[in-house]
Amino acid sequence: MTEPKGERVAAQVLIVEDEEDHAEVMADALRRPGHICTIVHSVPEALEELRGGAFDVIVTDLRMPESGGKDGVASDGSDAGLRVLDAARELQTDAETIMVTAHGDVSTARAAFKHGAFDFIEKPLDLSVFRDLVNRAAEAATLRADSGELAELVQHDGFEGIIAGSEPMRRILKTVRTVAASTIPVLITGESGTGKELIAKAVHNNSRRATMKYVTFNCAGQSESLLEDQLFGHVRGAFTGADREREGVFEYADGGTLFLDEIGDMPASMQAKLLRVLESGEVVRLGANEPKRVDVRFVSATNRDLSKMVDEGSFRQDLFYRINGSTIHLPPLRERRDDIPRIVRHAIARFANEVAPGEPVPEITDAALMRLTQAPWPGNVRQLLNVVQNMTVTAIGQGTEGGPIKLDVRHIPEDVRAADDDEQGTTSGGSLAGASLEQLEKRAIRETLQLTAGNREKAAKLLGIGERALYRKLKEYGLL
Repeated sequence: MTEPKGERVAAQVLIVEDEEDHAEVMADALRRPGHICTIVHSVPEALEELRGGAFDVIVTDLRMPESGGKDGVASDGSDAGLRVLDAARELQTDAETIMVTAHGDVSTARAAFKHGAFDFIEKPLDLSVFRDLVNRAAEAATLRADSGELAELVQHDGFEGIIAGSEPMRRILKTVRTVAASTIPVLITGESGTGKELIAKAVHNNSRRATMKYVTFNCAGQSESLLEDQLFGHVRGAFTGADREREGVFEYADGGTLFLDEIGDMPASMQAKLLRVLESGEVVRLGANEPKRVDVRFVSATNRDLSKMVDEGSFRQDLFYRINGSTIHLPPLRERRDDIPRIVRHAIARFANEVAPGEPVPEITDAALMRLTQAPWPGNVRQLLNVVQNMTVTAIGQGTEGGPIKLDVRHIPEDVRAADDDEQGTTSGGSLAGASLEQLEKRAIRETLQLTAGNREKAAKLLGIGERALYRKLKEYGLL
């Protein structure tokens, strides 16, 4: 959903109504305040949209005639709307649903609340009341996405720095909250730059050990002797130059959480020593004979495929099972592009406050935001943040006269723009391999309209087509 800029948010609305004229009347009433409507006329069509699209509000008639096929409804169509509600509750977890019913079906419509409906409205529709109801449902959906339970977790100290608007990241935060309450080891996987260290800190911050130490150590690029010393410590005289005792990170983290990053880079001989510590809960300093008991919550991360490394014999299978109590996989940024606008705006505010505290936060143009959303981001969130920092500092340094500072396409580094040009055809939602050209085009139009808050002129410009051509496409795809 497009974020508010002092005016009502443009919501993505799915209308499920078998009477075409009635559906058009409803859609026309909603487009006036800027909502983006998709119309379908049967349950199977609704299910297809719910599986492949992203909606804020779903409006469905209670009764529709049988549609046939495996997704068809009962012969009298009496449960059609309820089937849509059930599917929406499963497939569009942040959306709100509204049931449209004839006067005689009010008692049945009330049952829709048991299926998760936000509200219901009777036919014939009072369009003003209908518009107000959809607006309230859209606002509720916004609150659920931006201020709901998971978003509160994001804003909470325990999830500081994590932007989680997309469904994959919301599921991850649910997992974090669940595993944080336990003591099982957590393995965090994902490409470099995806934010594994933030998830590790979130596990600690939301655990019973949150007030205790949180210690991080990176295993990459360490020699075996140095790694052993760093992990387990040494006694005085253990080796040349050891003129005093030193505790390792396991002892230092006693009672708290120890996060070992890039554990896949650990030498094989050290893997065996780490396994012994995890199994016994005891460490032996270099040069010592007596073990020391430690109590740590163990969290590790890697950008490698440990399962493959186990098969190849480069990572111990028993250690893999020991650290893999619960696995949290972070998807690359290209598979959660829905988060990019939020990350960008959050980062602009943060970096602007560092460079020019107290000054108005710069804006970003739709064109620049679209380019950033479409870019491939091989370096993931880390790369995106670096680019936004560069853009923000540059724009503030250049300044503008007679208006607010705006980050535009010209502020995007040339290498990112070039990579974006090579990435044309990829849209926000991860891999679309196998999708038809019609599906790709429909999705691009719908998401561009969302980005521009329903402004067709801006959308046409971003899509590189004329406004009349866009109008024809909207009509063709039922988006008008």
